[in-house]
Amino acid sequence: MPMRHTLLALLVALLWGLNFLAIRFSLDQFPPMFLAGLRFMLLALPALLFVPWPGVKIRYLLGYGLGFGTLQFFGLYLGMSAGFPTGLASLVLQASAPFTVLLGALVLKEHITARRAMGVGVAVFGLALVGLSRGVLDGWTPFLLVLLGAFGWALGNLASRKAQTDRPMALVLWMAVVPPVPLLTVAFLVEGPEQIGAALASSVSLQAVPAWVGLAYTILFGTVVGSGIWVWLMRRHPAGVVAPFSMMVPVVGILAAWLVLGEVPTWLELAGGVLVVGGVIYASRRGVSSAQPASPVLGTVETAGPREPHESDSRPRYSTTAVPNRS
Repeated sequence: MPMRHTLLALLVALLWGLNFLAIRFSLDQFPPMFLAGLRFMLLALPALLFVPWPGVKIRYLLGYGLGFGTLQFFGLYLGMSAGFPTGLASLVLQASAPFTVLLGALVLKEHITARRAMGVGVAVFGLALVGLSRGVLDGWTPFLLVLLGAFGWALGNLASRKAQTDRPMALVLWMAVVPPVPLLTVAFLVEGPEQIGAALASSVSLQAVPAWVGLAYTILFGTVVGSGIWVWLMRRHPAGVVAPFSMMVPVVGILAAWLVLGEVPTWLELAGGVLVVGGVIYASRRGVSSAQPASPVLGTVETAGPREPHESDSRPRYSTTAVPNRS
């Protein structure tokens, strides 16, 4: 890529890595399910009013919205709210890549090459190290919730792959119409009107400014700006050239959480992170003939997004699976 495009790709990685800090600040003020629903509700309103229909079948839009938008952020926000470290959340969410490869093989009958299988195996082993370390320190529930979010991202990737739209950014924004109903329903049933009302009442204060800034960041920079630049790059370059830049997201996320929040990962977690990043990058490299479509392993890192998140599969000309966001 030209240097300016490389810098844009690095900018997206920076925006998406910092997105996890923004989520953490917002979670300090709002209940997790209400926050996730509010985030997508604020995205859905302008999509309904100003964004043209992406021209996809309803079932694929629903699948993308329920997987990428709903299940991903259900797991991610609950896991982080339960105490899972902010920086490590940006890493564990990359499990969407091996999940996408495996689901692509099982559901879409996509071929898994030896290179891809080896890379996925290394990444899964790295995730196991991170999970083992966190499970011993804090219990398994927060880790498994974030892992559930990664699985939701992978399901969304399959739906976005089947959608085959030539307007991927419109698909990303229209996807936001789906999550508010299930997320806000769960919020009012589980978190309750009293907890939500108290959070909103106390949010009108100087102490709540970081939470509102964090929410604005996830919407504007994490989703609209980050995904917009990513989609623009993916339309101009092969997936295998652009996608590996997304593996800088957990690097930024872990460093930012270390500097801002004082989160220091253990050596076992750092070793696991190196294996996850290295395995996904290795699996995404072109080890196939030019007649075979590009590997879907990094579909997760091509959309979007917590992600986050990287929020849409943007390359109808290449085999894909997603950024997110999801970030």
